[in-house]
Amino acid sequence: MKILIAMHKAYPVSKLAGYLPIQVGAELSDQALIQDCVPDNTGKNISRLNTYYNELTALYWAKYNLQDEDIIGLVHYRRYFGNRASHDLNDVLTEETIRSTLKEVDVIVPKKRDYFIETQEQHYLNAHAELPYLTMKEVLAESYSEYSATFDMIARSTKAHLFNMSIMRQADFQLYTDFLFGVLEEVAQRVDMTQYSGQDQRSLGFLAERLMDVWILTNNKTIREFPLVTTEKTNWLDKGTQFLLRKFLPNMKKRTHF
Repeated sequence: MKILIAMHKAYPVSKLAGYLPIQVGAELSDQALIQDCVPDNTGKNISRLNTYYNELTALYWAKYNLQDEDIIGLVHYRRYFGNRASHDLNDVLTEETIRSTLKEVDVIVPKKRDYFIETQEQHYLNAHAELPYLTMKEVLAESYSEYSATFDMIARSTKAHLFNMSIMRQADFQLYTDFLFGVLEEVAQRVDMTQYSGQDQRSLGFLAERLMDVWILTNNKTIREFPLVTTEKTNWLDKGTQFLLRKFLPNMKKRTHF
């Protein structure tokens, strides 16, 4: 089992068995590699594209370099699956819990985020560049038509499993990443990502968050949700204020991920 902990800087991480810190975008870094981290620029990789794919460069690396593992997952250096919602690394899921859960369901996912007053599509378009998202809809309709109806249904929902976090068995992981990178690579062929700056340059990573549920539902995969262990506390007042400003004042400068 390998649960990748995506990292871009030195940071205290879980030391539990089965977890593997990985430095994303290692190919682009002009600094020394993070100690005790596997770099994502070995073997077959897209490390140089981390600017556009975010933590997905770790998933891509795992797809081709961890094929002997039974179970593959992805978490973040500040965000893990936990037995309860907390800020304590002692609550992070153990290998025993993960293995026993995957005997009962197909995929471990984070608890759904509910935006209540806007759909997933509205939320995305209020916060990000529109063209990559609209292009992804076209790609699904034209090249992955069996997923298109599910995507449209989820786009109208206020709820989704986010953060590109999941844990699943190897066979499912390969099928999921075939779909995920197939869609994103076609989007990248149609949209020049270099035209964007700031967070919009990372659009492929944000688009991926909208694809995991599409794959799960279309393929009738069973899931179990777990709460998050977050190593840093969220300023919910600030986050909520920015959410409302993006919705009701769409022309303002957007602040989304902080």
